[in-house]
Amino acid sequence: MMRVRPARMSDLDRLVDLASSASKGLTTLPANRDVLEARITESIEAFGADIEGPGGESYFMVLEDTANGKVAGTCAIYAGVGLSKAFYNYKILKLTQYSHELNVTVTSRLLTLVNDYQGATEVGTLYLDPDYRKDGNGQLLARSRYLLMGCFKERFSEMVMAEMRGWQDENGKSPLWEALGSHFFNIPFPDADYISGIGNNQFIADLMPKYPIYIEMLPKAAQDVIGKTHDETRPALNLLKKEGFRFSNAVDIFDGGPCVDVRLDDIRTIRHSKIATIRKIVDRTTSMERHLACTLELSGYQASWLYMNVVNSTHVDLDRDQAEILGLRAGDQIRFVTD
Repeated sequence: MMRVRPARMSDLDRLVDLASSASKGLTTLPANRDVLEARITESIEAFGADIEGPGGESYFMVLEDTANGKVAGTCAIYAGVGLSKAFYNYKILKLTQYSHELNVTVTSRLLTLVNDYQGATEVGTLYLDPDYRKDGNGQLLARSRYLLMGCFKERFSEMVMAEMRGWQDENGKSPLWEALGSHFFNIPFPDADYISGIGNNQFIADLMPKYPIYIEMLPKAAQDVIGKTHDETRPALNLLKKEGFRFSNAVDIFDGGPCVDVRLDDIRTIRHSKIATIRKIVDRTTSMERHLACTLELSGYQASWLYMNVVNSTHVDLDRDQAEILGLRAGDQIRFVTD
């Protein structure tokens, strides 16, 4: 059985191994033991905190194979970005100019440095061990975040966003970085992306140009990748689109990856989910169907694919073996979604 739960300090060694195997483009999961230890500590504090609104909390979760205890993936929610440190993006704006003398209209696209997502909730750090990319595990990881947010809406912003990895060639080079960022930072693209990914982004404000950049003045290769997702990130983007996320006309300042967003209450998993009471714990039968479900306790949060009979709109019967693993009993409540 696979379940998503909050990361524990005992997961640290496995998380370092996972981060080492992940693509270098996943900057929010660095293969840095100290950084990962700090992420776990911050998450433990967030899950245990009594708060009334979103701040700088981060909720770091793992996918666990209960058969062997192996940590097979990660995901995270950052409750409010850009509050203590600016969260920069490039906004794509249009400028239309008209010459009466020539009777010519020219429309240009501009990249403008903004901090528009200040206070928004970000979902990210989604990584799944290649051996576990099956049986709906990717959906479980991704959607477990939305079930958590649906259970504890007061902890998250009304606006939810995700920043996607931008397109790079087979050698890991970013055309946008080569055309733009490399002229302002005396460090390689992976280093700048890594430093920003672990939260040290003051150098962006210090060194990036403050004035709008005309996209048409960039090389064609750079223009073509603005808003284009890395090939390896397309599955994650597709999952986000199914939840209602849409391109916001903002992109990553380094590689041009798209930013997508959605209102919290419009997230599909949240809209379609229900809270039900477990009527009975029973042996699994062929009539039981698999549903995505989660527990309602914050510090002991767990999410999994559960086999159940939906008795009515408020009650379900749950598979005995799975209930035992999750510590659920008759009378407990869960949140579940049928599609």
